[in-house]
Amino acid sequence: MVLILPSPSTASAPTTRTVGQTFRALWLMVLVSLLLVGAIGSRLVYLQLVQGKRNQQLADENRIRLIPKQPERGQILDRTGKLLAGNRVSHSVFVWPIAQKQAEWPNTVARLSKILNIPAADIQNRMEQAGYSSPYLVRIARGITPAQVTAIEELRSELPGVEVDAETVRYYPNGSLGAHVLGYTGELNAEELEARRHLGYRLGDVIGQMGVEAAFEQQLRGEWGGQQVEVDGTGQIVRILGEKPTKAGQTVQLTLDLELQKAAEAALGNTQGAIVAIDPNNGGVLAMVSRPAFDPNIFSTRISPATWEQLQSADHPFVNRALQAFPPASTFKIVTTTAALESGKYSPYDVLPTYPYVQVGGIQFWDWNRAGFGPLGFTGAMAWSSDTFFYQVAMRIGSEHLIPWTRRYGFGQKTGIELAGQESPGLVPDDAWKRENIGEGWFVGDTINMSIGQGFLLATPLQVAVMFAVPANGGYRVQPHLLKDNEAARSWRESLNLKPSTVAILREGLAQVVSSGTGTAMNSASIPSNAGKTGTAEDPPRPSHAWYGGYAPVDKPEIVVVAFAENSGGGGGKVAAPMVRQVLEAYFNRKQ
Repeated sequence: MVLILPSPSTASAPTTRTVGQTFRALWLMVLVSLLLVGAIGSRLVYLQLVQGKRNQQLADENRIRLIPKQPERGQILDRTGKLLAGNRVSHSVFVWPIAQKQAEWPNTVARLSKILNIPAADIQNRMEQAGYSSPYLVRIARGITPAQVTAIEELRSELPGVEVDAETVRYYPNGSLGAHVLGYTGELNAEELEARRHLGYRLGDVIGQMGVEAAFEQQLRGEWGGQQVEVDGTGQIVRILGEKPTKAGQTVQLTLDLELQKAAEAALGNTQGAIVAIDPNNGGVLAMVSRPAFDPNIFSTRISPATWEQLQSADHPFVNRALQAFPPASTFKIVTTTAALESGKYSPYDVLPTYPYVQVGGIQFWDWNRAGFGPLGFTGAMAWSSDTFFYQVAMRIGSEHLIPWTRRYGFGQKTGIELAGQESPGLVPDDAWKRENIGEGWFVGDTINMSIGQGFLLATPLQVAVMFAVPANGGYRVQPHLLKDNEAARSWRESLNLKPSTVAILREGLAQVVSSGTGTAMNSASIPSNAGKTGTAEDPPRPSHAWYGGYAPVDKPEIVVVAFAENSGGGGGKVAAPMVRQVLEAYFNRKQ
């Protein structure tokens, strides 16, 4: 067999169809290589130069943790430096959202929910609020029990991103004592956070929710600090990269007297109502009690919805009755006497007959004893609290004198105390108010009712205390206040420009209430000579309110005390006056 092969000259001879194909393939290979190298290079340039910071951040977030430190809240002290609100060390639970992928968190959350007895949805919502890419620790529980601390520590390896740390929580050493004045603290909710974010507040911040805690929030809150730390794969801290120390809140000193507050709380007991004690010379609040009360310590940890609902339904324990408005009853005769004597229509020496009742427009307005007291002057009418005496005075001077003097005494407006958010302005009715709210004009009968603190007139126990301070200090309306710091640097009172004779009649009348009138329960050797006024306000169909306000010593007053017993029934002399006497005993016996 013969194999025939093409000759070399025949195989290598180019044709017009194959000329340049070898070089074309070579150039194509070079071009593709250049394109691949360029693409890889440009990607590297993009990753290094354009996305370098972002990629570094993603790497750092896997090993760098930001640990915020909440500042210690400022203390609240009484006028002598005794602690009213401080802080105690407690344990809180935090989660680090970035420690796990979002899809991995539900299992951890479910286990935490069982340990902490917190709904899983609440924990989930808190994490979503912070964001799953957040490098910050997020608090999900405060004030956990030792058993819960142990349970979490034992399961640490199975709860990635969960930590237990010590921090301070608010502590009220006297429990419910002064709760309405001091208030309480709690974590701000989503709405509060949004409203305060521009002020530097952040998720997990604890703020004052009422009382002094809310009124002096800016002084008490302090400044956040924190640490930036590097952690290893197990979440353990390797080193601290940076630290900013926290700045504790300021100490706030109040005019309150802790021992007098205790005495006032004991005097009121479980009676629903309020007791207020103030310095009549500058308005400093010495004691303020409201019943029913609550223990602010319960808000230093998580409060369950069931507990909150139970507290809300128990006769409104969060309402500060010292700052809520009620008919002031016959204590208001101080204002009626002032309006009469300052109107020029009466002199301090005028005497009027009194009757079982006065009839106006077919309506009989009765005296409280249903018999009258015979002829009386202003001091005697005050001592015996004769209603028909003041009916006659009111009819003669009219609302055009009575209403303006009511407002000059501070009724119908907030007193200026720092607890403005809790305070009612009360109500001083007039013709315009009545037409708008009742649909009829002002009648003489309205002036008659107002003259004895009834009708539509409403006043708070604190406003009534301010009223008693006027005769006590010689004719000045004081501004009640709680902040003792720099107290001497401000002017806390305003002259009502009363005639000396008006002040003298008021003081003599109030002294006779105690010496021989409706307030003889205050005529006791256990306290200095004192002056005051009883009041019994009708509140149909419920039982009446009982009032008593007074001051001591009668010649140089140091303290005004007002007691209010809501729907207690009985008269002010029998129900409220003994409460005031008990507070005055505590005040003066301690001074001896």
